[in-house]
Amino acid sequence: MLRYAITSRAQYAGSEPERHAALVGQAERLAAEGVEYIQLREKDLPVQDLIGVARKILNAIRSAGAGTRLLINSRPDVALVAGAHGVHLPSGEDQLAPRQVRWLFARARAATPVVSVSCHTLAEVVRARETGADLVLFAPVFGKSAGTSMGGELVLPGTGLEALREACAAAGETPVLALGGVTAENRATTIAAGAAGIAAIRLFR
Repeated sequence: MLRYAITSRAQYAGSEPERHAALVGQAERLAAEGVEYIQLREKDLPVQDLIGVARKILNAIRSAGAGTRLLINSRPDVALVAGAHGVHLPSGEDQLAPRQVRWLFARARAATPVVSVSCHTLAEVVRARETGADLVLFAPVFGKSAGTSMGGELVLPGTGLEALREACAAAGETPVLALGGVTAENRATTIAAGAAGIAAIRLFR
């Protein structure tokens, strides 16, 4: 079962430097545990801060002596400058395609990147497969947490295991990872539905 951890420094208390340090510590622990992928998903960080955190995470992964790969959310430029292993892309016809990201890396004479793509429909899964995605993150399987105007938390309904099963079939040979409400209790059901692994934020905190 592939494991794909997604970062969120909002889960940690303290100042920005303290939260950055928490992300690095989390990455080092996950690498030591053998987690295959970590996605740095800190969209609101200034570019220089994002590059700095990425480099520190890469050093932590190397120190752990593991084969964990770091992917940067939506920023192939940051991934190239930091020396990350790849990029995570949103789905959509107006977004970068995995093949375009590989072209950018090739132009920069960097190693071939791992490219994962978020998908929410079967059409997006097919497009991700046809444009060369290495991994498909299909969501939300069991639900998705969303903030409310009152500061509370709202859980949006998930697509369910049958939709996940259909997504896995549509992906063909491309591995599909289940995302959205995945817990230690329900992750086995996603594998039974055909997923190659799981992706999560809170599960890997």
